Amino acid sequence: MDMMKMIESKYQALSDRLNEATLRFWLATEAEALGRGGVSTVARATGTSRATIYAGLKELRSPSATQSPEKQSHGVRAKGGGRKKLTAKDPGLLDELDALVDPATRGDSQSPLRWTCKSTPRLAKELKERGHAVSRRTVCRLLAQLGYSLQSTRKTREGGKHPDRDAQFQHIASEVEQYQSAGDPVISVDTKKKELIGDFKNAGQEWQPQGQPEEVRVYDFIDSALGKVAPYGVYDLTANQGWVSVGIDHDTAEFAVESIRRWWNEMGKPLYPKARRLLITADCGGSNGYRVRLWRVQLQKLADELEIAIQVCHFPPGTSKWNKIEHRMFCHITQNWRGRPLLSREVVVNLIGNTTTEAGLRIHAEVDGNTYEAGIKVSDQELATLAIERDEFHGEWNYKIIPRKMPDTG
Repeated sequence: MDMMKMIESKYQALSDRLNEATLRFWLATEAEALGRGGVSTVARATGTSRATIYAGLKELRSPSATQSPEKQSHGVRAKGGGRKKLTAKDPGLLDELDALVDPATRGDSQSPLRWTCKSTPRLAKELKERGHAVSRRTVCRLLAQLGYSLQSTRKTREGGKHPDRDAQFQHIASEVEQYQSAGDPVISVDTKKKELIGDFKNAGQEWQPQGQPEEVRVYDFIDSALGKVAPYGVYDLTANQGWVSVGIDHDTAEFAVESIRRWWNEMGKPLYPKARRLLITADCGGSNGYRVRLWRVQLQKLADELEIAIQVCHFPPGTSKWNKIEHRMFCHITQNWRGRPLLSREVVVNLIGNTTTEAGLRIHAEVDGNTYEAGIKVSDQELATLAIERDEFHGEWNYKIIPRKMPDTG
């Protein structure tokens, strides 16, 4: 084996096992042992620069090389060695980048980047135009150094905050616990947003053969033949199961209570055969809002029909996301039909009915083909006939509807 191949073989065996300093010492030792032309021979055999080998020779011949290991420096490089950081060579770089990313508070409020996508290529381009030689990867690293990260917007502003907001939450939690401890049903109700039926784009992605996305319409103009559907949900907090009535007409209080009636007959009554009361938690608006008179009229009819008391607790204004049905049922339905066009009512029913979770969620869905008149007015006289008991704490949000005695048909 010639000298070049021998040195190359040694280098391949040692390069991954030695740190930068000790490898440099070994290269210098080999070069010195070869004598004249040794530096060039070692450089060609190992692919190392001649400057590195000369640096190793200089260190090898220095007085510190003969010192005992305890007295030698354990650093890989000499103090101050290595390439200078870009921010050290360009002190204004970080400030310029910070001003570009957050122009409203740290830079020019009229900056063009205030109204554009602040991607790393765009930021790198803007910095280069200002005299800073940086790559997109460097920009990404510097952003992390400045404490920035990729984030989406977050829904946290709920609007006006009612002074008794937290107290109402505690009241609802107390009522729920009391009902569940007694083995009585507790349900959370709400209407999911209306959905267009047809080959329309649905948010999200789904696995498809590569290069063969499912084609849908460009524009979301309602199909007059297929229309929309309004899924009204009833979620049983204790049993972790739900019911969804897929309405094809107006989302009214009558439709909402009919959905509760169907849940009770199909799912509630078999689970709670001895129940004499029912607790409903609902939003403060929509078809089941606390100001909707028809909601109370229809609940009174349901209470009379089922001969059970119905307690209702509404969440305060601006807090609908805290209603359990939102993050225990509706979110999973949305996830289950992501990226799929809702081609028909049957597709909607099947997708909802096949929504499951690892926690054991089970949902039954069916189309409600009834028509519901919108804009029904309830008079003061009709409202006065209802058997409503208002709680002392916010009776407009918390009330109980008692079943009225049925007339004797003797």
